[in-house]
Amino acid sequence: MKKILNVISSARGAASNSTQLVNAITEKLTGQYPGSTVKLRDLVEHHYPHLEESHLNAFYAPAETAAPESKEAVRHSNEAIEEVFEADVIVIAVPIYNFNIPSALKAWLDHLVRRGKTFSYGSGYPEGLVKDKKVYLAIASGGVFSDGPMKSYDFAEPYLRMILGFIGITDVTTFRVEGVNMPDLKETALQKGIESIVL
Repeated sequence: MKKILNVISSARGAASNSTQLVNAITEKLTGQYPGSTVKLRDLVEHHYPHLEESHLNAFYAPAETAAPESKEAVRHSNEAIEEVFEADVIVIAVPIYNFNIPSALKAWLDHLVRRGKTFSYGSGYPEGLVKDKKVYLAIASGGVFSDGPMKSYDFAEPYLRMILGFIGITDVTTFRVEGVNMPDLKETALQKGIESIVL
């Protein structure tokens, strides 16, 4: 039995290829681990605010002396961190927008990556504090970025692997739906992506 956190970041709702790929991964996970629970975090419906001065100040304010406005400013960050720590498996839907991740997903990560909570410099070097998690990335793109001439244009997967690794999550597997805007690939792209899922 696993606790699965399902993170959606596409603005296209149920029609999104990344969302459909995430759902397929989650379905396989729940089939493999009967009795698992799935928590949905839709970053489009539930916006995480882009970081402002109030958030950054609140991140470093001592909890016991923090003013009410600081506690409110840090609420989203605490929520994101708590959900990740509670999960055994995190499945993240990643539509590629302009060669990178959506701003909604970046905002969530900005609240998640927090000194003293998910990483530390206590030893003098950065140390990730989020241990023993499995992440599946469900990446969807109009072009083909996993290989070929456009591979260097994919800033989404390298960034996600780096930032997740920074907070301690290094067990990351990627599945892709690619070429959804390419005439010779779009009809079979989603099915091919789903069929590639091997846990």
